[in-house]
Amino acid sequence: MNPQKDLFFISPINAIPQVFFESPYREDYFEIAWLKDEEPIHFIKDEALYIKGDWMYLIPANRSPRPTKSGKKGTLIAFHKSVLDYEVKEFTLDVIRLFLGKGAGSFSTILLEEDMTTTLEGILRILKNEYGEQQNNFLVLKALLKAFLLKLMQYKAQTFTSQGLNEKRVYHFLLLLEHHFREEKSVGFYADKLNITPKRLNQILKQKTGKTITQLLQERTVVEAKKEIIISEQTIKEIGYSLGFEDRSYFSRFFKKMTGQTPEQFQKQAKERIFPA
Repeated sequence: MNPQKDLFFISPINAIPQVFFESPYREDYFEIAWLKDEEPIHFIKDEALYIKGDWMYLIPANRSPRPTKSGKKGTLIAFHKSVLDYEVKEFTLDVIRLFLGKGAGSFSTILLEEDMTTTLEGILRILKNEYGEQQNNFLVLKALLKAFLLKLMQYKAQTFTSQGLNEKRVYHFLLLLEHHFREEKSVGFYADKLNITPKRLNQILKQKTGKTITQLLQERTVVEAKKEIIISEQTIKEIGYSLGFEDRSYFSRFFKKMTGQTPEQFQKQAKERIFPA
């Protein structure tokens, strides 16, 4: 899976190739795991909702951890985040809203009712056919994906309460984070952009995501660091500098604190897994 070649990826969940799980690019993709007639795989407080059905898991780009295996029935749809570059800002924001989980969750879950299942199956059938064509058309795939996502948005809006001001602030923060995490580590920068105090922004993020601004910044930075360490030809020092670390030792301490490994240890282990002797 390489964004230079593959903007879309569709596969049966019980037959996903191992290369998909091991790809250093995986976190650049939005993933939709549609479990068919299965029990949910996430914790649910209300046992009455723990029912067998069509469960949909929507995992946004640049979020970890991600599932490493699945023997469930269903379909995985993944699309590279650059696909959204071709869309208007409002639609991109709606996609992030769709994929972002509530509370401390890093992904969204939806239990589909029968009517919506039938509707989405129709779109998915055409999407699979186009994806299977040797000369698949990007514009057609994008249009079909957009129709699929719009139907999901409509369904979620009807099923759940409308998003309030604080949810919108979270989505705007995530957009700011994606564009500025390399050079802007200051809590004040993001708070100023959202026209609220740092204390209030931290309260909102803690309530809605379970994490502070600093934690979200650190997580986004380490996701990028892992990817660069695996695929980049830059030195560890250069990678650290590109992520805003003036000192190599500071970057190494940060990386070890976040992952339990030094950058060198992580790089060695990753290369052994991807390119075994």
